[in-house]
Amino acid sequence: MNYQADVCIVGAGPAGALLSYLLVKKGLSVILIERNATLGQSFRGEHLNEEGEAVLKSHQLFEAVESLGLLRMEKLEYYADGNAFKTVFPNDSVGHLGIHVPQANLLKGILQKAQPFSHFTCLLHTKVTELIEAETGHYRGVIAISNGTTIKIDSQLIIGADGRYSTIRKAAHINVQKHKHGFDLLWAKIPAPSGWEPSIKMALIGDKQLSLFTQVGGFIQIGWNIEQGSFPQLRKQAFTPFIQQLTTQFPALSDTVNEHIRSWKDFVLLDVFSCHSNCWGTKGLVLLGDAVHTMTPTGAFGLNSALKDADCLASLLDKESLTNFDVQKFQHMREQAIEDVLAVQVEREQTFSAHFVNRAS
Repeated sequence: MNYQADVCIVGAGPAGALLSYLLVKKGLSVILIERNATLGQSFRGEHLNEEGEAVLKSHQLFEAVESLGLLRMEKLEYYADGNAFKTVFPNDSVGHLGIHVPQANLLKGILQKAQPFSHFTCLLHTKVTELIEAETGHYRGVIAISNGTTIKIDSQLIIGADGRYSTIRKAAHINVQKHKHGFDLLWAKIPAPSGWEPSIKMALIGDKQLSLFTQVGGFIQIGWNIEQGSFPQLRKQAFTPFIQQLTTQFPALSDTVNEHIRSWKDFVLLDVFSCHSNCWGTKGLVLLGDAVHTMTPTGAFGLNSALKDADCLASLLDKESLTNFDVQKFQHMREQAIEDVLAVQVEREQTFSAHFVNRAS
């Protein structure tokens, strides 16, 4: 089966979804493909900051997302010995310290605005197997397997929005520089106890960060930094002393932790790294978001940077610019901002323990 569109976007995460909507609104035909059978996978970036919020509001998308469910963080607390010793409240002009948005809600809120356009197509359970390259050296489409059937998509521009392990980046032989940060991350999700306020809570376990994020629907997401590469050895040790470190810092969670985190299997391991590429695309192909600049979970910048990438790229694309799109212009507009964010992440990681020095003051 053959398809044809002005733009083929690979990856229906936040960047791919937003870019799809912005382009179809400008009159470009778009095919958005996603390898998973459903949208909105677990343990993805789900926190909007001021910049991500502003992008959605600038395109009248925020209300649609909010109607599906989101949660504003009302305070940030630092804990030691089972008690909060420092509390940060949001600036009145912002009104929150981050907004939890389940990725499924974010994607649905955006894509329901794109669906009415006849020149928009979304193909789920569709995996790219190769890029189509013209004799001129331009990429002009993809070959994919969609629900078990081989399909061909011809397009004037291919967008790789397919994440940290980008198939499009690899197929185009675009290299990235990968940087480890000295830690990996254990994720878990538990029901919040009664009366738990929308908040971010931080503690220090040894010299590693432990974070709690309140989520939509009455849940808490736990993010626990551990030594890089240590999990195989860690899971050979007794589980109870490990999890008691969590309940010691947050006694109010004892019941729900003991009920819902009973073994190492109740954690999801994230291999933490950042990467960046000096090449954001080539003839007929552009990368954005994690596909070209993977970030660590620190500060929840990845989602927001991806939304800003999509917003910027959409502003540069129209029917006239597709054939010979200048990817370097896009890279130039966004690259310094990305470098700045990556530097902020490293600084926050290196100075986190300083919040716990002289905490009595």
